[in-house]
Amino acid sequence: MKRVVLVLLSSLLLSSCVQDDFFQHDALATEKELHGKAAAGPDSAWVIAGRHYDRSGFHRFFWGNHNRALWITPVKLPVFKLHSIHGGLRVVKKGGGYQTTSFQLQDSSGRLYAFRSIDKDPKHVLTEFWQGTFVTNILRDQTSAANPYGALIVPPLAKAVGVYHTTPKLYYVPAADTSFGKYSQEVQGKVFMLEEKYETPADFTPLFADDVIGFEESEDALRERFEKNNHHFNQKSFARARLLDLLVGDWDRHKGQWDWAITRQGTDTIYHPIPKDRDQVFLKMNDGLIPFIATNKLLARKLHSFDHNFSDVKAYMINAAFIDQRLLHELSLEDWQQIARQMQQLLTDQVIEQAVLELPAPVYTLVGDQITSNLKSRRDLLEEAAVKMYTILAKTVAVPGSDAEERFEVKRLNDEQVEVIVGRPQHGKTPAKELYRRTFRRSGTDEIILYGLGGDDEFVLSGDVQESILLKIYGGLGEDKVADNSTVAGWKKYTHIYDTNRGNEFTFGSETKDMTTDDVGVHAYDREGN
Repeated sequence: MKRVVLVLLSSLLLSSCVQDDFFQHDALATEKELHGKAAAGPDSAWVIAGRHYDRSGFHRFFWGNHNRALWITPVKLPVFKLHSIHGGLRVVKKGGGYQTTSFQLQDSSGRLYAFRSIDKDPKHVLTEFWQGTFVTNILRDQTSAANPYGALIVPPLAKAVGVYHTTPKLYYVPAADTSFGKYSQEVQGKVFMLEEKYETPADFTPLFADDVIGFEESEDALRERFEKNNHHFNQKSFARARLLDLLVGDWDRHKGQWDWAITRQGTDTIYHPIPKDRDQVFLKMNDGLIPFIATNKLLARKLHSFDHNFSDVKAYMINAAFIDQRLLHELSLEDWQQIARQMQQLLTDQVIEQAVLELPAPVYTLVGDQITSNLKSRRDLLEEAAVKMYTILAKTVAVPGSDAEERFEVKRLNDEQVEVIVGRPQHGKTPAKELYRRTFRRSGTDEIILYGLGGDDEFVLSGDVQESILLKIYGGLGEDKVADNSTVAGWKKYTHIYDTNRGNEFTFGSETKDMTTDDVGVHAYDREGN
């Protein structure tokens, strides 16, 4: 059956052309569509977010019902008035997103906002060849799997568990609005989401703790972390935020979906997560013959539907793999369990029920009870999901240093446990500090990888055991010292050293496998995740 469907789909894709007039021209609901609903009032409008997702039963059989009912249901939204909302806004610049129409807006106090269309056009994620085919039609139609109002539920949940958050609001831009000047045609008649941005001191709100001194984007925060060993991410806070992602089914959490609040601890800088862009929560993708096949674990696994349980935790980690691997490597299983249990206590039935009531009333009528029930069920299973997430991340763990000087100490404690400690020596006004300590278990971890990056680093290994975990050491740039005094029974070597074979000092033991080379490419480490 799968083969028949794929052959049919292939013939459609290759023989059909893109539908140029796919999207609706104006979200404003007609009198016929309102079925006698009361007038919205002077500052509001009844709108339909995406009537173009209303399709026949035959189409839905193959391509799914998804969340089409939400897209085609009239809801009452405030009318967007650029020059009066938040005391008056101005357009700073147009965004460069591939799928949404977006703008950066600013109020008179300097506070920044993101203004994004809730509907998407995924055409430009395709190569030029496929953009003119039926593939574009299908991708556009599958946007109906998203919940256009789901982001409204997230802020109360985030507040309850202590995760920084934005507070998005939806607006309708009238078809006659000209306040966006040369960009007016791009916003007219559409539904947009207004969401706070966190970039400058003007963006501070009571949401943040008193010790927050600024904000940073992921690119800059990661660069600082790898260049200096007095910049750190709050990994427990990030784990809490990632478990919130799992709770609401947010599968698209790549590094660009995060901002960071900055605090200081002495001479050290700490980054705390601020998740944003919640347009992929509460996805409904697993209905319809073709999407059901396409979203199995061998194909588009990450497009995992929100339901009552966590049947595939790995699916929610695919897009976040880069940032998860770099910002969650400190935590033990006990840390994950404790964070999950705390969240379960804070996410009371009342918190969940009140959060879901943030949906527009007509949408709540359609899906409110089901989302509430699913959230309560997922909350009850959150510790189990946390254990699965830990288990996935624990298989291979990379521990990077920085471009400054560090000492890596590895102790093969016994046949089951290996302890890794990373410290920095005192340097100028920066005091000596233990940066990292974690005990790994052979039953859960197959491989530990240490990256010295820049600086003159030292690696010291000890312990005499029968069995252990494979350790790989990438010394990185600088003049490094590696001393392997550990032993593991058997012929297999459990310490692999990757570095250039000049300018370093090596003391190889019985466990050392010499992987040194004259190729400086051995120092490569992905810091950006591009």
